[in-house]
Amino acid sequence: MTRYSRQTRMLVAVDCIIFGFDGQDLKLLLIKRGFDPEKGKWSLMGGFVQPEEALDAAAVRTLNKLTGLDGVYMEQLAAFGTPQRDPMERTLSVAYFALIDINLYKQQLTDEYKAEWFSLRDIPKLIFDHADMVHEAQARLRYKAAIHPLLFELLPPKFTIPQLQILFEAVYDAGFDKRNFSRKVLSTGLLVKQKEKERASSKRGAFYYKLDKRKYSAKFHAFLNFVSDPGNLR
Repeated sequence: MTRYSRQTRMLVAVDCIIFGFDGQDLKLLLIKRGFDPEKGKWSLMGGFVQPEEALDAAAVRTLNKLTGLDGVYMEQLAAFGTPQRDPMERTLSVAYFALIDINLYKQQLTDEYKAEWFSLRDIPKLIFDHADMVHEAQARLRYKAAIHPLLFELLPPKFTIPQLQILFEAVYDAGFDKRNFSRKVLSTGLLVKQKEKERASSKRGAFYYKLDKRKYSAKFHAFLNFVSDPGNLR
């Protein structure tokens, strides 16, 4: 095959911003980089796109390699291509963000990469432009979560309304009125109330809910207005 003449070749990589929720904090999964440059420093999970591989397939492979999970919510974020972003060689990186239920990864997570969860309030210094990727992913997550029910991807199969509120407050780093939050969430019709209660947090307890998967799939791209004007929350 004839190649484009007088053009410089470059590497293409994918990097995964992996968010999880432990019931109290929104967290980021990081690894210790295993090779130079920046060997031993904290990094996002990434890898190079193979010649016969699509970008999405490379991101799925990278996530699966670290967590062992399939069918995880993942979305392409942006391309990062500053010429000097990787001091070793000119590399264009396409970033993805993923949302996983922390409880699902516990047995699958490989020890090979020395992965560790960090609260978004306490992220260590990251290599290259990975901090920029994380900041952009946070902004995208806040925007999408305001109008779509994607934060349910971070929750276990059954959860309480207070647990869901804690998740939203962690994502937006802001408080929400309990009564208004409950009313707005229940008005979506996405939740199915269970008979059992979670009693560890209070004597009265809070009812568990499950997600109606059929309605969730049907309404995922609907404008549900979970959070009004998320950009101005403090």
